[in-house]
Amino acid sequence: MPTNLAIDDQLINEAKKISGLKTKKAVVTEALKEYIQRRKQMEVIQLFGKIDFDPDYDYKTQRNVE
Repeated sequence: MPTNLAIDDQLINEAKKISGLKTKKAVVTEALKEYIQRRKQMEVIQLFGKIDFDPDYDYKTQRNVE
């Protein structure tokens, strides 16, 4: 999907330098992947303390169940 974006050249150049990526497209793609990953991690963090932990659960026995 072709898209034209006005992105700050200083930001792109710094991101290219830090990442070692050669093209603007590669930098933007990588940045979007990292953004999505970070947001998903934040969703998981929100679950801390909301899921009950069973101290008697033995995950190793589950591995042997066929």
